[in-house]
Amino acid sequence: MFHKILIANRGEIALRIIRTCRELGIRTVIAHSKADADSLPVRRADESICIGPDDARSSYLNMASIVSAAAITDSDAIHPGYGFLAENPAFADICRACSITFIGPSPEAIRLMGDKAQARQIAQQAGVPIVPGSEHPLRDGAEARELADRIGYPVMLKAAAGGGGRGMRVVREAENLQSSFAACQSEAAAAFGSSEIYGEKLIERARHVEVQVLGDKSGMRVHLGERDCSVQRRHQKLIEESPAPGLGAETRAGLHRAALALAHAVNYVSAGTVEFLVDESERFYFIEMNTRIQVEHPVTEMVTGIDIVREQVRIAAGEPLGYRQDSIELRGHAIECRMNAEDPDTFAPSAGRVTAWTPPGGYGVRVDSHLAAPCVVPPFYDSLLAKIIVHGADRAEAIDRMRRALGETIIQGVKTTIPFHLKVLGDPGFLGGSFTTADAARLGDAESRSATASRSATAPPGRSERRG
Repeated sequence: MFHKILIANRGEIALRIIRTCRELGIRTVIAHSKADADSLPVRRADESICIGPDDARSSYLNMASIVSAAAITDSDAIHPGYGFLAENPAFADICRACSITFIGPSPEAIRLMGDKAQARQIAQQAGVPIVPGSEHPLRDGAEARELADRIGYPVMLKAAAGGGGRGMRVVREAENLQSSFAACQSEAAAAFGSSEIYGEKLIERARHVEVQVLGDKSGMRVHLGERDCSVQRRHQKLIEESPAPGLGAETRAGLHRAALALAHAVNYVSAGTVEFLVDESERFYFIEMNTRIQVEHPVTEMVTGIDIVREQVRIAAGEPLGYRQDSIELRGHAIECRMNAEDPDTFAPSAGRVTAWTPPGGYGVRVDSHLAAPCVVPPFYDSLLAKIIVHGADRAEAIDRMRRALGETIIQGVKTTIPFHLKVLGDPGFLGGSFTTADAARLGDAESRSATASRSATAPPGRSERRG
């Protein structure tokens, strides 16, 4: 097992990793920016080291600073959390070259799944259904037009190296294709350093369902069930739950088989998530594989009793999973609401000073948060403040428990998305288990409705920092 782990992240996920490491008897070092010098993770870690100024590019995305910090502190492993460098194969390569264990999959697996066009090819070869689209990055607007004419409008243009809803455009009419292609290329180059674009058929009114997988170095791979992540705004997940409601047994089993087939195809080692769209006829299609831990991993932990961060660390240290698929049992139902520092009507960021914070509690309630009032919510990073997770004997009980938990949550100084969550939890579509990725728009603001009408249900979740 590791002697010391450097955590190259911030916020609630950094604190989450610190807690698991402490239980495992592993010392932790938090690598932080100047803006996070007084944060709760810095206070809770065994050691801390500043890696740069406030902006992420000079700190949390600065590979040289992070690797140097690991060397200076005699850390033998780095946990990247999610976002930032978690899915950067070059960073994983550097860690390997410096004899520092990267707590995640191999650089080869990250690279294979990080290129979406290549990931589609691998999925297809593994027998996993994919959305009709291009088998390689589109060279230019003319090739994009040929594709659209072949598969039919509407189509979705996506950055091959992208994620988090960036570098994406929905095209519903031929006359908008050229301008959308150019805009998509420009955004992709700026956000991900690659202007490669691929296209696929837009699957409308779909549900976003993902399967959690684990794989060890001996080749043992298991799934931990699935999560429904259909409550999204601008491709940003807001509410997740496990198991996914309303799926037929055959569809559910098919999703699990497909996820494991893809994990086997890339020799996947660590925790990962295979994401799908499920249409109204319960046909499912592969979207992408996230080669890291997900923001929403707690709902899976609540129904399986498995600490996924602990498994990441154990696997990276070379330990076997120690259990097989038939020993994993899903119990009850779990729901997670992401409490973001955003206006609940306009979803505009709401950075500022938190003057009061009282999280909910009680039976079946878990809160993952880095808040410790008074504290400052800086404007430089993702807006996630806390994840409120509940567990119930069934979905109805979990919904009631979440309503109660949100109702007793107190936070002052910044606006949050709690009112929006309560609105969703009372929506007939959500209560009936038929909520799709297009439905959050009708509950949100006018701008949100307009934006969602021109976007796709095929988008992967998360921002460049907060990937799903």
